[in-house]
Amino acid sequence: MSRKYFGTDGVRGRVGKAPITPDFVMRLGYAAGIVLAADDAHAVEHPAVLIGKDTRISGYMLEAALEAGFAAAGVDVMLCGPMPTPAVAYLTRALRLQAGVVISASHNPYDDNGIKFFSAQGTKLPDAVELAIEAQLEQPMRCMESARLGKARRVDDAAGRYIEFCKSTFPNDLDLRGMKIVVDSAHGAAYHVASKVFHELGAEIVGVGDTPNGLNINDNVGATTPQAMRDAVLSSKADCGIALDGDGDRLVMVDAAGEIYDGDRLLYLIARHRMHSAPVSGVGGTLMSNLGFEHALARFNIPLGRAKVGDRYVLEMMQEHGWMLGGENSGHIICLDRHTTGDGIVAALQVLSALRARKESLKEACADLVLYPQKLINIRLSAGFDWAHDAGIQAAVESAEASLAGTGRVLLRPSGTEPLLRVMVEGRDAAVVTQQAEAIAAVIRQAMESPALDKQA
Repeated sequence: MSRKYFGTDGVRGRVGKAPITPDFVMRLGYAAGIVLAADDAHAVEHPAVLIGKDTRISGYMLEAALEAGFAAAGVDVMLCGPMPTPAVAYLTRALRLQAGVVISASHNPYDDNGIKFFSAQGTKLPDAVELAIEAQLEQPMRCMESARLGKARRVDDAAGRYIEFCKSTFPNDLDLRGMKIVVDSAHGAAYHVASKVFHELGAEIVGVGDTPNGLNINDNVGATTPQAMRDAVLSSKADCGIALDGDGDRLVMVDAAGEIYDGDRLLYLIARHRMHSAPVSGVGGTLMSNLGFEHALARFNIPLGRAKVGDRYVLEMMQEHGWMLGGENSGHIICLDRHTTGDGIVAALQVLSALRARKESLKEACADLVLYPQKLINIRLSAGFDWAHDAGIQAAVESAEASLAGTGRVLLRPSGTEPLLRVMVEGRDAAVVTQQAEAIAAVIRQAMESPALDKQA
């Protein structure tokens, strides 16, 4: 059964347009509350959820709507204000709550927003629970009698709890003294916690993207646009830079020379370090994981599994195989022996602990990893355009694959969070990769503009 509202990372869209409207979000809170209460058969009191958010101005409105919906369903609400997504996952588990809810659109611009849920165990909700919530949304919204309504209160020490949790994932016999680190919080949910974690471990911090105003989240800062971090590293002569995204679950780093390290390179660095103390039975990746990354792991006899794009699918594969490490080249890195979900701060600490333990720089630690050139082009899709069955597009893909001659691959996939088709071409020759990606993109744009071609397909 397909989901109507939930995508790969919760419910997301433009604020003020369905489904990100106050009335729908209130109904969503109510539906989730009913489903969670029904699933909490052993509770002696009201079931309770934690609500966190990023720094978007719309978060105030959506937080109030969610609170009202949960209260109407008889669910107590704990509010922690702006907090990274992985912090909500951790606090939900630590406080023994029935669920965690994050109001965020992650790396999207400020006028988007979304709602995503975590289970009591601090993991993304299973598909079956999301489907149950969607089914409940089709039912009329009611209200518990007054004596059974939910209550709300603030969690005043949420930031401090999370900071201490992050620090606990760093080895006790290591510190960051003597390091100067640029920390870019993307004007997002980690603005008041990320720098403190690294500073309390001994590093000198240069802050970037740490003055949110409700409108500037991800605006030319953060993991999706790491140039600001890179510039700050070079101008301040820092040892490295750390860039998170708007909700704090992605990580991109840069070395002292300004070279950028994506999720594949950082995950390789962590796996390479871990294997010297314990076997690494496998690493979870996605369809977008670089072939060079896969080949480098193979030299250590570490298999790379490829899941659908989306950290929830990587996590499901990791759990199925009993693997501890996984992630995406976009910067979602999951270390299941440290946290239940992807966490940009925790991942950065795993990278830094490897560098400190081995007395290496980022460049030295990744010297034996050679990534294949990739070209990614995002194309905004017209409503109803059936790209998957267009003969011209299929021919362009086949032509590109032939030009790669078995040394690369072509991937077309729709975004799970935006109306985009992502075109990715990868191979040994950067010029061929770019040429073929642009050729496919041109065919797709032409097909969308030509009804005649669309009909012929």
